[in-house]
Amino acid sequence: MVPKKKILLGVTGSIAAYKAAFLCRLLIREGFEVKAAMTQSATDFVTPLTFSTLTGHDVFAEVTDGSAWNNHVELAMWADLMVIAPCTASTLSKMASGLSDNLLVATYLSAKCDVMVAPAMDLDMWKHPSTVANLARIRQYGNMVVPVGNGFLASGLSGEGRMAEPEDILQHINTYFTARETLLGKKVLITAGPTYEPLDPVRFIGNRSSGKMGFAIAKECLDRGAEVILVSGPVQLSLEHPKLTLIRVGTAQEMYENTSRHFAESNIVILSAAVADYRPETAEKQKIKKKDPDLQVKLVKTIDIAASLGTQKRADQIMVGFALETNDEIEHATQKLHKKNFDFIVLNSLNDAGAGFQHETNKITIIGREGQKSDYQLKSKTEVARDIVNYLENTI
Repeated sequence: MVPKKKILLGVTGSIAAYKAAFLCRLLIREGFEVKAAMTQSATDFVTPLTFSTLTGHDVFAEVTDGSAWNNHVELAMWADLMVIAPCTASTLSKMASGLSDNLLVATYLSAKCDVMVAPAMDLDMWKHPSTVANLARIRQYGNMVVPVGNGFLASGLSGEGRMAEPEDILQHINTYFTARETLLGKKVLITAGPTYEPLDPVRFIGNRSSGKMGFAIAKECLDRGAEVILVSGPVQLSLEHPKLTLIRVGTAQEMYENTSRHFAESNIVILSAAVADYRPETAEKQKIKKKDPDLQVKLVKTIDIAASLGTQKRADQIMVGFALETNDEIEHATQKLHKKNFDFIVLNSLNDAGAGFQHETNKITIIGREGQKSDYQLKSKTEVARDIVNYLENTI
């Protein structure tokens, strides 16, 4: 069973708010998981109890609720798509200007997912130059606008400005998710996280990789319809999907064996794991005791997974590498790109604040085989994953 897509339904203060309840019910029937956030004025038209009953989730209308703070950031990060229906002229203006004076707009400003709005207002408000300008601005921000309907309005007038019917909004939502399945039919092999090379039963040589970048890329590929094989080192992360095969490994050798096993069948290979370059020549069977004044450990190279797979790479496969550097970043990453036979390499530097291991964010540069560079700003790893997969799709 495909996991339910998560819709955050924003409801604002319009007579059309009653239609949002019908939309909510249609979404749930369609198999979506829905949470609702409301402006305070929306609660004058439809009660939060209506939406909590339909969705099975608490409904939030205020940033604070008694002694509790409703975390709009968590709410925004939960959603695969935010849909504001109805969206009044007032809320539209706040979205365009960034005026965050209620929970709903604060959530919108925190959203990492795409946002779709279904405007609802009277004819003259809809035609007003400020509304036209605000619509143009939120479109520039990347938001999607569901066309308004034409017909009888609450004022008694007839014309444009009616919120689209719930069935029409549902169709736009379904079309949005279908259009995202750009990797349908592709098999993607991804490595993530560190490897741990044992010194003894309790100690190891490893690194600080959290695996968050690799898991974010895996989720983005899954969202676009791909079948994903994720080979992960020891991390505290999980991911479930019917198109996902998650293989957990410990050492570089185990990661190599599992990536090699699935390499030939994969259309795309993304090597984001931080594989240990060296391992102890001998792993002690018993815990090493602290009895000598010093301890010497002979290290030997681990297998070079990327170089090995690069020699097997076919012309119809795309292979993506990662480079984490501390100096001469572009030069070292470019050398690695050609040495390992990557189609492009994703570079991040420990000299950039917020990049590298143990962060929720990353700042990357993508380098192509012809030396072309694409620089990206510091973003969440979810957004970075989207940038990487977008770049990938342009190479297919």
